[in-house]
Amino acid sequence: MPPVFDTPAADSAAALDHFASSLRFETDCADVHAALAGDEARGVDFVLLDVRSPVLFAQGHVRGAVNLPHRKIIASKLERYPPDTRFVTYCAGPHCNGATRGAIRLAQLGRPVKVMIGGISGWIDEGFELAAGEVG
Repeated sequence: MPPVFDTPAADSAAALDHFASSLRFETDCADVHAALAGDEARGVDFVLLDVRSPVLFAQGHVRGAVNLPHRKIIASKLERYPPDTRFVTYCAGPHCNGATRGAIRLAQLGRPVKVMIGGISGWIDEGFELAAGEVG
């Protein structure tokens, strides 16, 4: 038997619960892009946080993102956003846990949050363009 099944797959009910639950915590680059594109952008109801350093943000980021490094996410930095503001965090990519660290900090502050899986690497892999410069 191939090593893929050394550990048996979960039953369908457990798999459904697990995978459905993951969507409560994650979104992907394509969904964020669709939300930020065209007419839908008028209805964007979340703040996209690039949690990387300002230097990396200036080199290239998702257009419309706000730069707030995960280590600097504190209550006073969020005062301009109403308490029910939803956030989506991203960082460099799947090799980086900065988006998760940012999401933890936001959750500790009582803010609704998801992580954009893939980060900048995923964004580029999807063929989406980056903006450059110190904006956000």
